[in-house]
Amino acid sequence: MKKLLIMIYVISILFSFATCNNKNTEMISDTEEITKGEDNMLSIEIVIGSETFSATLYDNPTTEAFLKQLPLTLEMSELNGNEKYYYLSNSLPTNADRPSNIHIGDLMLYGDSCLVLFYENFSTSYSYTPLGQIDEPNSLADAVGNGNIEITFR
Repeated sequence: MKKLLIMIYVISILFSFATCNNKNTEMISDTEEITKGEDNMLSIEIVIGSETFSATLYDNPTTEAFLKQLPLTLEMSELNGNEKYYYLSNSLPTNADRPSNIHIGDLMLYGDSCLVLFYENFSTSYSYTPLGQIDEPNSLADAVGNGNIEITFR
């Protein structure tokens, strides 16, 4: 009887692992699909000039509201030699935190409507709601240049 219970227990564990699916999708419209990985992260593309960057976004209410506005092409303004920003026409839900350090490729929301893409590492005392991160930001600073720039989020 003990062996039978152990066998049933082992089979039920194996069955639960077999039914887990590490990849699912969330539809954001009839034609667009955002992919969710096993860690509940979402992927989008950010197009700057002739370069396309993949970005991984956090699965949170702010990001969900941002995704509903995609695709977006924005004329982002330069600020402080380390970021590009744009004030969205609609407010997004926030959960601001003070990160202390900003990293190249961070995509964040300042306040409830200011979308910010950082292209340099630096320390900060400001609070932001994190949206995500460019996966491979090595050429980001060169792509965005020194002035205002058109950036497409899709």
